[in-house]
Amino acid sequence: MLHLKVAQGSDPARTLSFGADVVRLGRAEGNDLVVSEWHVSGEHALVLWAEDHHLVRDLQSTNGTRIVRSGELIDVGASVGREATLRSGDVLLLGDAERPVRIEVRIEEDAEEARIVTVRRLAELEQVEADLGADGQVLRALYEAQKALSGSLDLDELVDALAARVFGLLSRATHVTVAMREEDEHRKAGRYVAIGSRVRGGGGTAPVPITRSVVKKVVAERAAVLAADARRDVGETVSIMSAQILSTMGVPLWQGDEIIGVLQVDNRDGSGVFRERDLDVLCLLAQAASQSFVHARLYARLRLAEEKERKENAYLKRREQTRRDGAIIGEAASMKRLFEQLRKVVHTRVTVLVEGETGTGKELIASAVHYWSERRDKLFVAQNCAAMPENLLESELFGHKKGSFTGATEDKKGLFELADGGTLFLDELGEMPLNLQAKLLRALQEGEIRPLGAAKTIKVDTRIVAATNRDLEKEVKEGRFREDLYYRLKVFPIRVPPLRERTEDVPLLARHFLDRYNQEFGRRIAGFSQEAMEMLQAYAWPGNVRELENEVQRLVIQVEDEAFAQPEHLSPRIRQTEGVAPRRPTTKGTLREMLDEVERRMLLEALKDHHHNKSQTAKTLGITREGLHKKLKAFGIS
Repeated sequence: MLHLKVAQGSDPARTLSFGADVVRLGRAEGNDLVVSEWHVSGEHALVLWAEDHHLVRDLQSTNGTRIVRSGELIDVGASVGREATLRSGDVLLLGDAERPVRIEVRIEEDAEEARIVTVRRLAELEQVEADLGADGQVLRALYEAQKALSGSLDLDELVDALAARVFGLLSRATHVTVAMREEDEHRKAGRYVAIGSRVRGGGGTAPVPITRSVVKKVVAERAAVLAADARRDVGETVSIMSAQILSTMGVPLWQGDEIIGVLQVDNRDGSGVFRERDLDVLCLLAQAASQSFVHARLYARLRLAEEKERKENAYLKRREQTRRDGAIIGEAASMKRLFEQLRKVVHTRVTVLVEGETGTGKELIASAVHYWSERRDKLFVAQNCAAMPENLLESELFGHKKGSFTGATEDKKGLFELADGGTLFLDELGEMPLNLQAKLLRALQEGEIRPLGAAKTIKVDTRIVAATNRDLEKEVKEGRFREDLYYRLKVFPIRVPPLRERTEDVPLLARHFLDRYNQEFGRRIAGFSQEAMEMLQAYAWPGNVRELENEVQRLVIQVEDEAFAQPEHLSPRIRQTEGVAPRRPTTKGTLREMLDEVERRMLLEALKDHHHNKSQTAKTLGITREGLHKKLKAFGIS
């Protein structure tokens, strides 16, 4: 029996006793021990019975769970599995470390002495079957039980069916409880937890606790146990006395050598006690039920795993789509034309060829073709054709059969088959070997593939988006790329402009990357100074958007929080543009707008030449200091 006394808290001196295997502690209503302090979580911790001892498990509470034992402080949240053994005399500390709720723990152990009336070990079941074989009524009942139990894969329904058969076969049975072993990766042996209780006549809704002393004997001796007078023969343990059990039977549920559960049947009516024949019948019923519980437990695990996988896949798809949808950034005229092209082609089945320099974001365009289309719910799969040798790339794309080559120990689906109904993005297509280009051409023309070592072809509905930074027309002329494949791919070419052709997008991209890496690294870089941004826009960006992203990532690491990125923070290759920015062509617009831009740049250059000495700057420009201030204010220059 577990006794918990609130020694410090809003309700001191309150003492509660528990005989259940699980005791819930927390602020929310519905807990076994409700603690009202605000710093205690709604579902804060559990106290569990684990075969032969109690343990406390922290439920990822906000302010933690600790144990004081002989002056030593044990942080439960920091221990393996967020749990620790609980002993009589311990003090539980819940919530705030400065003013925790203190709960004193006292544990009364069940008596260990036991005098068992009858034991039926698993190895003796054949003799039990032989002894009951002449009783046709019992055999028919067991046969009907077997049919009823084998037809259910739900654990609750299975407990219902088993309890109904127990009550039908054993007139003295008043309560049936099924306990299953709880698997725990942190312990070699899991504890046995009651998963369902039934009362004859359906009366009562409270769970029936398992009798720990009986369960321990069943598991330890791998045998069925009968106590004709439980309080006398199994020992007057706390759990038996609190449940008022007069007679009890515990029978193992097993799979091979593994005890997966215990079936406990109680008689809480003084009109009669169980006999040895009752135990024999229950043993055969448990034998019929064991495999059903194995299947039901496996089915429950599969359902949980399937549901978890489904939710994870849905979450990852939503996250990927959100990331992809917001990743293409651009307001330049060339990008607007690109977006218009995408909108025209995404809902067709046409093969798309994305052309552009390295780092321009060709994969983002390819993913937009997929995620903006009706194929968005299927897979988007990417493969870099330059990253694998020819034989491995062929297997990766088209799959292979077991034994088709050395190392092919099992069948493998290729990316074409995996992306069936979705989109396959082939990056660096210009690097694909000529032999493999022929198989790709057939897949595009016929819509079918043949895995390595296979005798039959497989129909696939896979849309191809290809990308290259090579001049494929030149590659065709020089014999390094198949002409027929080139024309098959170039049905709808999309050119991604290099960053130097859309410098007006540099501020948008730079701020986007700054926000991303501020969040990712936990930093608070305020932004870019005007001079730093001018240099970023003046730089040619041979590595394109990828190079800009890397530069901003480096700045976020280097610049102090709340500060602005200055020219001295930029890479040397970018600082070489100093003095070049003012001579860039002006942005197209009205005459007034273009003149304002020229004047603004001249002011910036003059300030820089005089190290922001405004008196010297005004003198050089031939204007008064007040006039310079007005111009700087008008252009937003500090």
